[in-house]
Amino acid sequence: MRDFMTTDVPALNPGDSIKRAVELFRQTRLDGIPAVDENGRLTGLLTKVNLYNAILEGCSLDRPVSGFLTRKVVTVEMEAPYHYVENVVKTSPVGMGVVVDEHNRVRGVFTKVDMIMALFRQADLLNARLKAVYQAMHNGLVSVDRSGLITLLNPAAEALLGVREEAVLNVSAEHVLPGLNFTGVMETGRVEIGKKCTVAGRALLVNFTPVIDRGRTAGAMAILQDLTELEKVAAELESVRTLQHTLRTVLDIAYDGIVVVDKDGCITFVNQSLADFFGLDPKEAIGRHVTKVLDNSRLHIVARTGVPETGQLQQVRGSYYVVSRLPIVENGRVVGAVGKMMFRNLEEIREMAKRMDALENQLNYYRTELEKKGSTYYTFDSIISVSSAVIKLKQEALQAARGTSTILIRGESGTGKELFAQAVHAASPRRSRAFVKVNCAAIPEHLLESEFFGYAPGAFTGAQRGGKPGRFELADGGTIFLDEIGDMSPGLQAKLLRVLQDKEFDRVGGTRPIQVDVRVVAATNRDLEEMVARGEFREDLFYRLNVIELTIPPLRERPEDILPLVHYFLRKYNEIFGTIVADIDEETLGIFNGYHWPGNVRELENIIERAVNFASGSVIRVKDLPAYLRGDKPGQEGSNPGGNYRDRLGGAEREIIVSALKASGGNKTRAARMLGISRSRLYEKLKKLGI
Repeated sequence: MRDFMTTDVPALNPGDSIKRAVELFRQTRLDGIPAVDENGRLTGLLTKVNLYNAILEGCSLDRPVSGFLTRKVVTVEMEAPYHYVENVVKTSPVGMGVVVDEHNRVRGVFTKVDMIMALFRQADLLNARLKAVYQAMHNGLVSVDRSGLITLLNPAAEALLGVREEAVLNVSAEHVLPGLNFTGVMETGRVEIGKKCTVAGRALLVNFTPVIDRGRTAGAMAILQDLTELEKVAAELESVRTLQHTLRTVLDIAYDGIVVVDKDGCITFVNQSLADFFGLDPKEAIGRHVTKVLDNSRLHIVARTGVPETGQLQQVRGSYYVVSRLPIVENGRVVGAVGKMMFRNLEEIREMAKRMDALENQLNYYRTELEKKGSTYYTFDSIISVSSAVIKLKQEALQAARGTSTILIRGESGTGKELFAQAVHAASPRRSRAFVKVNCAAIPEHLLESEFFGYAPGAFTGAQRGGKPGRFELADGGTIFLDEIGDMSPGLQAKLLRVLQDKEFDRVGGTRPIQVDVRVVAATNRDLEEMVARGEFREDLFYRLNVIELTIPPLRERPEDILPLVHYFLRKYNEIFGTIVADIDEETLGIFNGYHWPGNVRELENIIERAVNFASGSVIRVKDLPAYLRGDKPGQEGSNPGGNYRDRLGGAEREIIVSALKASGGNKTRAARMLGISRSRLYEKLKKLGI
């Protein structure tokens, strides 16, 4: 109502004179003026008819209008919808109504003229909507009036028929579009569906619809679809159908058994070879869960985790067969899995296995030899992850590996910093040379310099006669990995800075500089920026190390990696221990997903190793997990997995440090040496634990 009512109308008080009413009628030209009380509430309506009656009765112009008011007034609220107002207008004998709010206060009036204008606006809106619809239609649209003259041609019809709307408006459709016959629908008034017509040299599929107005046919409309386009789609569908049939035929005659499952592990396809081998009816197998059809199947696990399993041995009916399971990925999502089983010519497979064993033995030998020389054996393929953050990090690390710039790897303990360092080396042009690791926190401080740079003959008592090369010399031409770089002493930081800047150093007790070509990859779990601010780490060395920074997110920030890592570690320890633990149950997975993983991937691997040792079946259950993860108390079963882990870990660390201090008589240097950490690291822990 508020959209088309007349506002700012004057109002009379019951005590106002007839003269005042005449003046208001002259100003407003309304057929009625509402009368209100002192609170603005409607009390009646003075119409022109009421005013004429008063004048004919000879009433004085000073007489109040209260005696002439119409008390039964048609009222409508401001929020009344259009269709309600339309009904009021149609059923009301008067030509004017009063608009009131919820308190019956007058807000305006509405007349049949207002209603007519609203109808015009509504018609314009409907016309605009209709025009938008037919303009956006993919199909062609032609409309004619009852005389067969064209009234409308949408853009799709213009493109289809090769004519412009303005050129054919009000022209007989029979003349400009021969073949498009509206006669039948105009005579019968019935819809005609799917008629084939040839118009403007095009084969069309046409639906004719009559336009009915008050029971009479006022025109007709034709919806046009290009048969050429439909035939093209049909041909494509037929091509897809033929390809699908060909693919099924190829798979059915394949040498191997093939089975496909969806993401839930339900079978969607079984080829004839596999069906014959197991005595299955493919139609009955479709739709059933793979574990209900095939014994010991892991295809549903691959469909769930997205981790491929190739060249695996699976026991079926007392015999072993070679199987491969691959995830089906669509738009970055795992939507199912396909399994292949080799079950013929087993003697050939055994012979192939023997040759593979021989090759693997050779590979292990060469791998051992490489490890003796300090070479790396981890690559980016060894980093198991489906996390977008880690995948992006691997791509950045792979790109960084191609150069020679220093790399700083940051991340919490157990996130895999050394794994990334070895992968960078393996992907770099230096991969054929040595990869040397130095743990700056594990080497006693007084031995760090000699370990880094070696010593000359006779440098100190007990030194080897011919001297000893340091780690930098051993890594010449290759990569040196400086783990826990934040624990390096200030003096050694200065010498390391010289190596990075000048590519040379002096042995302990040496007299001449030694030139080296080494790429440095450093790692830390400490806040180096804060250490720089406290003066514990050289600022110039920090910027030399932090040329390329790779930050590994903790496991708690990428829970999607937990399940793939679990299955990777299960396969690893099954091979080591000769076990057949295949999965974890849902409750265990729930605990893993809810745990905060302070030890990150290293802690997850330790938990899986322990669980494989304690598992009584092929599935790891909650009872196989460590007590702290189950939340157990002595003699009780708990329900708060890992809740007190940090407290107990801090307590144990505090106890170890206090014991070392007591044993050293309070000498912090000796205590740090006993603990195998630097003195600065010990002071940091003392401050953290409040000792």
